[in-house]
Amino acid sequence: METMLNWLTLHQDMIYIVLLSVFLGIEVIGRVPSVLHTPLMSGANAIHGVVIIGAIIVMGKVQSDNLTALILGFLAVILGTLNVVGGFVVTDRMLEMFKKKK
Repeated sequence: METMLNWLTLHQDMIYIVLLSVFLGIEVIGRVPSVLHTPLMSGANAIHGVVIIGAIIVMGKVQSDNLTALILGFLAVILGTLNVVGGFVVTDRMLEMFKKKK
C-alpha cells in the first residue's frame, strides 16, 4: 500500500494531466454536431494505425520474460486493429449513403 501511495505522489502531475485530458475530450466530443460526428470519428479511428505500429515496435523490443508487456502489447495490436477496421467500415457505410440509387 505504501509503495502505491509513493507511486501516486511521484506521478501526481501526470495523473492530473490524464484526468484533465479525459474531461476535455468528453467536452469537445459532446459539442460536435451529430451530422459531423460519424465522419470525424471514422477518420480518427483510421489514425489509430499508429497505435498498431507502436504496439508492434514495443512488442519487438520487450524482453521475452516480461509477460505483462507482451500481453498488453498483444491487446493493443488487437484493439487497434479492431478500431481501424471499424473506422473504415463506418466510412464505407457513410459514403454508401451518398451513392445514387438504381
